Amino acid sequence: MTPPGDAPPVAGSAGPEAAPLILTLAFDDRSFARFEALRRAHFPPERNLIPAHLTLFHHLPGPQLPVILADLRRTCRDAAPFPLAVTGLRPLGRGVALTLAAPDLARLRERLAALWSEWLIPQDRQAHRPHVTIQNKVEPAAAKALLADLSAGFSPWTARAEGLLLWRYHGGPWERLARLPFTARRS
Repeated sequence: MTPPGDAPPVAGSAGPEAAPLILTLAFDDRSFARFEALRRAHFPPERNLIPAHLTLFHHLPGPQLPVILADLRRTCRDAAPFPLAVTGLRPLGRGVALTLAAPDLARLRERLAALWSEWLIPQDRQAHRPHVTIQNKVEPAAAKALLADLSAGFSPWTARAEGLLLWRYHGGPWERLARLPFTARRS
């Protein structure tokens, strides 16, 4: 099974505006560079069509773009950047992911899930297990070896969530539609 975030459902043939939307978290530059370096080092290059990411929703309805953008603008206006604990590694069977945790992330996703509940596909209705996939689509033995190698030297660290990224899925690469920064101040 392909892990969430790496292979959303294929877009329909009703035109580009009908293609599904994907929502991911925007990281601070330093953390993104660290995630991206790991992904480039370990993801098969011919299959690495998208940047390192933490998916919040895998398949939102493309025709609802104006409503989704309005919801995201309000949400980001009311949210401040927040820390994310990079807590460990997770096996994916044919890959490896970094696990992340933050109470602010859980609350943010729950708020958006409540707004969009009627649109959510089963995958997006499941419990959210935040992660950044750094390897996928490899033989299980290779994934197990990488997990062991990275686990031996892993130390938890802190990343920073700075906003949201909205993408349109085009059957492979993603098209970035918007970067929406969190603009509230932390109290």
